[in-house]
Amino acid sequence: MRTARRYIAREIYRSTAVVLVALVGLFMFFALIEGLDKVGQRLTLLNLFYLQALDVPNHLYELLPIGLLIGAVLALAGLAQRNELTILRASGVSGMRLLVALWLITIPLVLGAFVLSEFITPAAELRGSESRLALLGRTDGGRLSSGYWFKEADDRGGTRIINIGQLSGKGRVDDVMLYEFAGDGALRATVQAAAGQFEQGRLVLRDLTETRIHPESADALADARIPAAPISELVHLDQRVVPTSLTPERLIARILTPERMAISDLLDYIRYLKQNQLQTDRQEVALWRKIAYPFTLLVMVTIAAPIGFMQTRRGGVGIKVFAGIILGVGFFMLNQLALNAGMLGDWPPWATALVPSLAGQAAALLALLGMEHRHPLSMWLRQRRLQRSPA
Repeated sequence: MRTARRYIAREIYRSTAVVLVALVGLFMFFALIEGLDKVGQRLTLLNLFYLQALDVPNHLYELLPIGLLIGAVLALAGLAQRNELTILRASGVSGMRLLVALWLITIPLVLGAFVLSEFITPAAELRGSESRLALLGRTDGGRLSSGYWFKEADDRGGTRIINIGQLSGKGRVDDVMLYEFAGDGALRATVQAAAGQFEQGRLVLRDLTETRIHPESADALADARIPAAPISELVHLDQRVVPTSLTPERLIARILTPERMAISDLLDYIRYLKQNQLQTDRQEVALWRKIAYPFTLLVMVTIAAPIGFMQTRRGGVGIKVFAGIILGVGFFMLNQLALNAGMLGDWPPWATALVPSLAGQAAALLALLGMEHRHPLSMWLRQRRLQRSPA
């Protein structure tokens, strides 16, 4: 069985590689066509090719499940057409034993996907975001029309809200606004700075204007009386150092898609959000989906097994491939539907991430068991009909 497993593995790896090259090339082609409109003085054609090359690991990570499904169907359909699977079955190898062999074949792909997910894709995504910030002055996500917003507790028991107009990469920021609130929610000061730098647990602001609001200003305005002293003070400073829990990595995490972050970075960002009473649903769902990603590859192979084992007439490989594509797209749509339904219905993050995979695994196993016991079941039904028929 070990020799047969190696042979089947070689066929599946080769078919999956061909499918992935085709799918990634297709996605990159359409992305390149879409990005041609941005080519100009700041972004050259060479820069565009560079940005597209940085997106390759992300495309590979997202398309690996569908590519594995189609590749496995192609490989198994080819083996079935050449009667090689029939020889294995005739030698006493059951369908479930073949399925276990397919799971073992998937383990190297799972390990490769882990390396891709935890090291290569986050590094490429980070480099791509910094390059887009430098070349285009913006990145793909996380920015409102008013800029990037952050919230954190300050060292005086209050709350600080930070608005950043532009991120420049490596912790450099421009057009910064700080709103500092006291513990009772009263506005204590506002700070407007032309530029800043996040480094080693502090924010260094340069060329700033600080408006300090007197604690009694609210009472003075409420009583409609002339205050004895000014209720605010305007101060111009060349530099101010602000202690902060934000880091350059957390700044980039704000603009990255959660699914493209490493698990360690996701855990750090979720910890920061919880410390500042911010929503973490999207990040927690992404964390669970990354944990469930290796299981998704096993589901894809399990779905491919009954399609590949199915005996068809000559020329039936195309039908199997078409069925594999339809199932792959359907599984992708089910994943997206579960994600949206889970976010709207406030499902537990683990349920949002695992329910589609568990449903696909159960359906594939039932189909495989039905094929495995099809002939004994049909014989039993035939005997029952003969017993009930009149003599």
